[in-house]
Amino acid sequence: MSGILDLLSGPMGQQLVRGVAGQTGQSTDKTGSVLSMALPVLMGAMKRNASSPDGAQGLMNALSGKHDGGILDDLGGLFGGGVDQSVMDDGAGILGHVLGGKQSQVQNALSQKSGVDASAVGDILKVAAPILMGFLGKQTRQQNISDSNGLGNMLGGLLGGGGSGAQEQSLIEAFLDSDGDGSILDDVAGMVLGGGNQKKGGLGGLLGGLFGK
Repeated sequence: MSGILDLLSGPMGQQLVRGVAGQTGQSTDKTGSVLSMALPVLMGAMKRNASSPDGAQGLMNALSGKHDGGILDDLGGLFGGGVDQSVMDDGAGILGHVLGGKQSQVQNALSQKSGVDASAVGDILKVAAPILMGFLGKQTRQQNISDSNGLGNMLGGLLGGGGSGAQEQSLIEAFLDSDGDGSILDDVAGMVLGGGNQKKGGLGGLLGGLFGK
């Protein structure tokens, strides 16, 4: 199974990057940079949320209902006249659910790493989140996934696409809860995206390399 970062380099990913860039007024290079860092973070957070029975059921319900993949059928139409406000609102809701109180921290860290203004990063994430959910919904249907184990395996497989999959997945999971207290995205700025002095080498350095920064 191809990983989420492989998706970005394919035709649909390029359409996504161009569309989000046009919607937010950012260059395609900077938009692609933000998305390549943000999508694994969002998916890693979803995987963590889905590790509890309630979290898994909530995600399954969303992926089999509103986010069943239909949004992917007409990305050209979605971006053609500007993204509808309802899609942006939906994205804001997804981010709030997935990232919780860490959302502004994640946006600021992505901003520092990419050179894109934090509010523009927020807009990029709002557009990308419903599309990511649609992609996951489509994968869920295609693979006939109906339980939390299957869901976790699918998310893990997408996080770990490519030859270094297991390492990539474990790195992302480690940084999502770097101090082991169960709080998702605890040390994003310090670990992955270069803020502070924590672990300049080690995990932070490896993740910096993973994200091509």
